[in-house]
Amino acid sequence: MYKFGFPTPIHFGAGVRKDLPALLMSKKIKRPLIVTDKSVGALPLCRELEALLEEAGLKVATFAGVWGNPVKSMVDAGTEAYRRHLADGIVGLGGGAALDVAKAVALLASHPGDLFDYESTQSNPRPIDRNVPAWIAVPTTSGTGSEVGRSAVISDEKTHIKKFVFSPKFLAAAIVMDPELTVNLPPAITAATGMDALTHCVEAYLAKDFHPICDGIALEGVRLASQSLMKAVKEPGDIEARGLMMMVSVMGGIAFQKDLGLTHSCAHALGTAVDMHHGLANGIMIDYALRFNVPVREDRFKNLAMTVGLQNHTAQAFLQWLSELKVEIGIPKNLTAAGVPKAKLDELTSLAFQDSCHQYNPRPVTEKDFRAIFSEAF
Repeated sequence: MYKFGFPTPIHFGAGVRKDLPALLMSKKIKRPLIVTDKSVGALPLCRELEALLEEAGLKVATFAGVWGNPVKSMVDAGTEAYRRHLADGIVGLGGGAALDVAKAVALLASHPGDLFDYESTQSNPRPIDRNVPAWIAVPTTSGTGSEVGRSAVISDEKTHIKKFVFSPKFLAAAIVMDPELTVNLPPAITAATGMDALTHCVEAYLAKDFHPICDGIALEGVRLASQSLMKAVKEPGDIEARGLMMMVSVMGGIAFQKDLGLTHSCAHALGTAVDMHHGLANGIMIDYALRFNVPVREDRFKNLAMTVGLQNHTAQAFLQWLSELKVEIGIPKNLTAAGVPKAKLDELTSLAFQDSCHQYNPRPVTEKDFRAIFSEAF
């Protein structure tokens, strides 16, 4: 087990979930609300954590009303559960959806109004100017990096458009990263969330802004993913591989403070248009989208090829490695194989162009470019 900070205190290692009661008590939390998703809430591990906290004398309640891509009604229901329990802190347990809802519940538990009043991309968002309840992140997947993030991504139920609520106050009070909590993930979810983490690292490294600190973290994340993602999918009980993928998730979440790129704009469009899992969308689109950046980032693609241990240090070799990795871990080769109808091409093109992530892409992307990328991906 290891303890370190960056800057969030991180408790990492098999069995480290046993630190959770002491961490909560160190934050003077006596009545925690566990915020989790339906599937995790039904697992023995949720009962185990509840018992662990209760044995330490804490009064625990669980809100397991998160599923799929999180929407505002889930946050509203979670906030009501927080108030009903008279909670004084939160444990976010699960994947990125549960962790993002945990942050949003913490916001509404301490701030008035509607969640989207605080949406960061609008011209005059309501200020997040009060203290928010402390929350501790207990991730059970290795993908989004939400455990180290300062934003909550919540969709509008009517439009399915993702809304971003940002504040440094969303940083977790601590992160409990126990790879034993990920061993029961189905291979398909391990693969999709792993591709999400890998995409964060790759796109952050390729993004146009100057940030050598994030670049270094991103490259090491890519290296660790190249060693551990396939093993985590094919050998689910490999705790070392599971632990390394948890670190890749955190490293991706740190690295994309630099920003992301056009792959994420494509993935966000797929999430809006067909409600596709975000990690799966990144996994399908990454090699099709990144090919567009080769003319302006050949040097960085060469570094990526070297980082994953390829003999041929070229952009083409790295993109081929990505394509072959997808096949090996069961990611659909293209959008058609994933069941996306080609009739969605116009909608996907428009949504991707409207998304903000591609503003930081190293090569400017037009709506026509997005149409060509999606067409190839079909």
